[in-house]
Amino acid sequence: MVRVGRPLQADLVALLARYRIEVSTVVDGDAIPGSYWGEPEAGIVGARLWLRADTPLHSALHEAGHLICMGSTRREQVHTDAGGDDPEECGVCYLQALLADSLPGYGRARLFRDMDDWGYSFRLGSARAWFESDAADARQWLIDHGLVDERGTLIYPAG
Repeated sequence: MVRVGRPLQADLVALLARYRIEVSTVVDGDAIPGSYWGEPEAGIVGARLWLRADTPLHSALHEAGHLICMGSTRREQVHTDAGGDDPEECGVCYLQALLADSLPGYGRARLFRDMDDWGYSFRLGSARAWFESDAADARQWLIDHGLVDERGTLIYPAG
């Protein structure tokens, strides 16, 4: 499983800055604020993503996806549990695959393996099978919310 580590962290910070998400790190062994699943999983508090060097990269992308998918009022108030409904959760999973492709040396193929190893469950048996054959509703959710275009290309907020 790919961990955030120090080399990947700079690319992740730059990517998430495009969405006005601040990334903060804690030192090894310290608790991660806002971690829903517990250490070493990423945490969210307000518009801030919390990580440690041993945080799985897929976890960082998933929690960042939640922040991207929620409105600004909810983002300001969120702490630990992103909330949202099932369609949003599917949108987050789809979005994290698109975000993975924006990180040099990672990409969606590796993300899918990490998701499967972690224990994400999809009715087709794998993250890749879901993404390729069963995620049209998730993609449409992202289109409807202005996060990707009709081709599935990421749309970054203006400014």
